[in-house]
Amino acid sequence: MGTPCHFALFDLQPSFRLDLDQLAARYRELARAVHPDRFADASERQQRLALEQSAGLNEAYQTLKSAPKRARYLLAIGGHEVPQEVTVHDPEFLMQQMQLREDLEDLHDSADLDGVARFKRQVKVAQEQLNESFASCWDDAAQREQAERLMRRMQFLDKLSYEVRQLEERLDD
Repeated sequence: MGTPCHFALFDLQPSFRLDLDQLAARYRELARAVHPDRFADASERQQRLALEQSAGLNEAYQTLKSAPKRARYLLAIGGHEVPQEVTVHDPEFLMQQMQLREDLEDLHDSADLDGVARFKRQVKVAQEQLNESFASCWDDAAQREQAERLMRRMQFLDKLSYEVRQLEERLDD
């Protein structure tokens, strides 16, 4: 990958299951040490290096704190780079996507805040189940294809969750 391993940067072993509070605390500690403002009086080279380190740290943190991004990253460092765009051959997943999209569209039309809250909980439960399934199979080479399928489902639910939060905010206004 050309850059230090995101996990090594935070003194963590590569794993899907992470203590996100511990990750955030370590991030804050590292961010203070490399923050560009600390190098305001340093040489131009040192300032540039601090800026690069800060950007790399931010990228690593954003990757590791997000379950779908962390899953993609784990697959990539395991030698299985997953293309961003690919045709999905998973009829069950495609049907689930269509149903969830229809449900979300109905919520847009009805503007039912209670319904949005129920839908949000439903998506969260599905995300937690996918996270557990991925954690169980990501490091087993025999299940690599399944891990990739689960990661794609995680990405879809992450995007759907974001859209639900946007709808919720719009309806709250």
